[in-house]
Amino acid sequence: MSLKQEIEKRRTFGIISHPDAGKTTLTEKLLLFGGAIQTAGAVKSNKIKMHARSDWMEIEKQRGISVATSVMGFNYNGKKINLLDTPGHQDFAEDTYRTLTAVDSVIMVIDCVKGVEIQTEKLMEVCRMRNTPVICFINKMDREGRDPYDLLDEIEEKLSIKVRPLSWPISMGKTFKGVYSLYNKSLHLFQPSRAKIENDGLKIEDINDPQIDREVGESYAKQLREDVELIEGVYPEFDVNEYLAGNVAPVFFGSAVNNFGVKELLDCFIELAPPPKPRETEERLITPEENKFSGFIFKIHANMDPNHRNRIAFIRVCSGKFERGSNYYHVRADKKIRFSNVTAFMAQEKELVDEAWPGDIVGLYDTGNLKIGDTISEGEKGMYKGIPSFSPEIFKEVINKDAMKTKQLDKGLHQLMEEGVAQLFTYELGTRKVVGTVGALQFEVIQHRLKHEYGASCDFMSMNLYKACWISSKDKKKLNEFVDSKYRHIAKDKDGKLVFMAESRAWLSMVQDNFPEIEFHFTSEF
Repeated sequence: MSLKQEIEKRRTFGIISHPDAGKTTLTEKLLLFGGAIQTAGAVKSNKIKMHARSDWMEIEKQRGISVATSVMGFNYNGKKINLLDTPGHQDFAEDTYRTLTAVDSVIMVIDCVKGVEIQTEKLMEVCRMRNTPVICFINKMDREGRDPYDLLDEIEEKLSIKVRPLSWPISMGKTFKGVYSLYNKSLHLFQPSRAKIENDGLKIEDINDPQIDREVGESYAKQLREDVELIEGVYPEFDVNEYLAGNVAPVFFGSAVNNFGVKELLDCFIELAPPPKPRETEERLITPEENKFSGFIFKIHANMDPNHRNRIAFIRVCSGKFERGSNYYHVRADKKIRFSNVTAFMAQEKELVDEAWPGDIVGLYDTGNLKIGDTISEGEKGMYKGIPSFSPEIFKEVINKDAMKTKQLDKGLHQLMEEGVAQLFTYELGTRKVVGTVGALQFEVIQHRLKHEYGASCDFMSMNLYKACWISSKDKKKLNEFVDSKYRHIAKDKDGKLVFMAESRAWLSMVQDNFPEIEFHFTSEF
């Protein structure tokens, strides 16, 4: 198959939502349709031994939440689907932000009972930064939820994106009858079943077809016809180009836990969603069709297999063909590098692959050479743009509980920070180590993983810090003077960049006024 055909075949997308909206459940059902798994796992119940396929870390199984992005690939209807299930919990938002740089489109799951929640708004902002196309799946229609029109209005208002329903629910909760597809004119009847895979639905050429009355009852059929008439009157006709530009979000309704509405979503998705798109490097725009391989690392995971201290870097292929065993150029390190162990994923189950194409995400076994944001190419020197670290919101000092295990603690912290789990700042004065995160739950994850994966025990002591600001200046002398005068508040991040640790907003403003030659940055990419 030619490069062009391989690119056209691929769809790489992320699933995002607020915690508990049903994102991981939807992921399971998509994998079920793709034949990638035989049975869907339970996300929540501790009584059920089979956990959701994409939640494989020990702490995820205990909590019933996703704390790391999972990468999964499967084939469906002649397309190669690369799916990334992201953490919904806000404490792990940075992993999700980085993941969104590696996808071409997004499915956003919204709970019909709770509507648009705060984390959904934040994630949508990240999608808007890159004009990522978004499809909305309104979940849990088998529960008594909010009026569908109210939900659509709320999505438009809170997420600042126009919507266009491509399916419409017939009632909800206990009287939920199913959905009518406005996109391909078919009726899908609801049957509560977690294991059954839904069929293609009944083809309905005309909304006035009496078959609808027979299937759902006259009163529900009448309501459906009124709704369809209203939707067609109020919303403009669906325009695929507006969706691809990130201006309009098609909306589907269903119940992921009951396998309902998922097939219809997947069928429309592979038809509408974009194949791999061009991407910016510092030098130029690179298109997927270019013959020379290039890609970037957006995630690193240490110890996916606790029995072997392995470290896997996830690379998004952006152009050309990646071949196992070939020599490639590591742009940041300015050296050649060879990958003989290359894997594709089904959560933590891996298979060896010999080649990968634009849109694919593969894992590279790494001994510590690669970092998040690194570019690998066939010789070109430009780095891919857009994978920053954000200033954390919570800061805690690391207290080593066992001096005999200092080496293990240092190694564990170093590897976990390379993964992007959190950020490590080491004070110039006294080598105090401070971990910064976007949420409190991350400290539990770090503690848990340090103990179980590295045999190191530590405590975290809260620190009164407002922001970590990366600092730079065009005048090197002025920068050195600033560092000397504020040495108690200067730290370095894991890459050795200078960081000013500000204790309060007011104090930071005062320092900025007093040192106009110094630039203060709230992300590490400047």
